[in-house]
Amino acid sequence: MHVLILGAGYSGTAIAKALAPAAQSVTGTTRSPERLADLTRAGIRPLLYDGAAISAELAEAMRQATHLVQSIAPGRDGDPMFRGGVAPLPELLPNLRWIGYLSTVGVYGDHKGAWVTEETACKPVSQRSVERVEAENAWLHYGTQRGIPVAILRLAGIYGPGRNAFRNLAEGTARRLVKPNQVFNRIRVEDIGSAAAFLANRGMGGIFNITDDEPAAPQDVVAEAARLMGVEPPPEIPFETAELSPMARSFYGENKRVSNARLREAGFQFAFPNYRASLAQLWETGAWRGK
Repeated sequence: MHVLILGAGYSGTAIAKALAPAAQSVTGTTRSPERLADLTRAGIRPLLYDGAAISAELAEAMRQATHLVQSIAPGRDGDPMFRGGVAPLPELLPNLRWIGYLSTVGVYGDHKGAWVTEETACKPVSQRSVERVEAENAWLHYGTQRGIPVAILRLAGIYGPGRNAFRNLAEGTARRLVKPNQVFNRIRVEDIGSAAAFLANRGMGGIFNITDDEPAAPQDVVAEAARLMGVEPPPEIPFETAELSPMARSFYGENKRVSNARLREAGFQFAFPNYRASLAQLWETGAWRGK
């Protein structure tokens, strides 16, 4: 197995680490020269890639790759691998046996708190989610054409070491916004890595919601983190009066409960099935601090 992660950020690095035991090589790209050393320390061969120009080194890694994880967000011009001027994928990636595409549960849009599954029709609200649906379809179509399994990983809100409510509380940025009946799904970054490895090692394709078992109100997560830290939680702020960026406000415009039943029925077990167990582990181990 020769793994290539396009966009080895927070989730991509976790996936690389999870795939490493079964891999002969793991290569990951970043657009930031400052990230090269971090990727090397994580056991990833780092390459610079801005989503446009493909260097000779990256072209060679693409030719070698048997397992591809695409984590780079699309734009208005679509997925970087399907844009005009890019060489045909069979030429760039001739040895692929499995493709993983990182998407978002945002593609479902707003369901007013109802449960959704992978069978639920996509009704994206934001432009970024519209672009994700288009990219998902491009990869699924390519996989069908070439006979390559494509796993679409629809990720919930990502957190874990270094990115969590404890850090926000410690840094004074935590807020408890309250919007009646609003819930969000979330997922520990290590479970993203394990889920991708589970699918890749079995050559499984299809659409999978990557989320923990328990959609919950965001203010409850902050309150639980504060309880574990032994500090007072920040005061509750009504959503209507909160100062939010347009992007942050847009997240609250979508309310749904996302099921992970398909992945669990395939045999995957979450290490962190709910936010309470996950926060307890982060606090007890000190992993919440990250590096």
